[in-house]
Amino acid sequence: MDVYEKKFDITVADVDRLHNLKLSALFDFFQNITTLHGEDLGVGLDEMLAAGQGWVLSRFSVLVEKRPPFAERLSIKTWPRGSQKLFALRDYEVKDGSGSVCVRGRSGWLVLDVPRRRPLRPQSLIKPLPVNEGLDALAGGAGGLTVRDGLVKKHERTAFYTYIDYNGHVNNQSYIEWIQDAIEPELLEDAVIMRLDINYIAEITCGEIIEIWTGNFEEAESANSLFESGAPASAITRIAIEGRHKANGNAAFRAEIRLK
Repeated sequence: MDVYEKKFDITVADVDRLHNLKLSALFDFFQNITTLHGEDLGVGLDEMLAAGQGWVLSRFSVLVEKRPPFAERLSIKTWPRGSQKLFALRDYEVKDGSGSVCVRGRSGWLVLDVPRRRPLRPQSLIKPLPVNEGLDALAGGAGGLTVRDGLVKKHERTAFYTYIDYNGHVNNQSYIEWIQDAIEPELLEDAVIMRLDINYIAEITCGEIIEIWTGNFEEAESANSLFESGAPASAITRIAIEGRHKANGNAAFRAEIRLK
């Protein structure tokens, strides 16, 4: 098994006004450790580009079971978890200062043929990745999200310079900031347990305007197992968020967040 571990200190820039870790900061940690592990495995940015390949984050699911506070030192582990159709899966586990697991996650990545702008099967990688069979942080995570009806336009965001990364499009962590800003602050601040599922559907380039659409949704009682807490389904707030290109109305990302 190949598991990569790194310590992260939660700084004042990573927390909300109640001193709890923000989802956007968590995704920043995940992006950092994923990049480092990719380099360690020989499938880092430079190696992939030299082979005409690139990583594209397509899906991510995160379950926050306990929100770590300011100044906490986190221990984050990540590992490849095999493949599912065109997606290379990667899992994450976060432990707080006491050694208790507080966050679990799973992401799904596409391997892109850069010159042709087409996805490749994970088996086409320049180096094979370990499968880590049976080592699941969030089984069932990084799935596809359905279109939710009844969403209403919340506001618009422009893809300014600050949001653009080395690939020339909006960074995956910035999407999480946009999602947070589309939700009432009190809901995020009061949440003890959080689950976010996001599908990155189309790239957003500098200067594009994205319409943010939101709405509450219902789901089957059995979905309460997302939190594994036994709380009644009525105690869970469910919000669907969709970002749409203003120029053509096409979806750029789709997300669902559950708060309790």
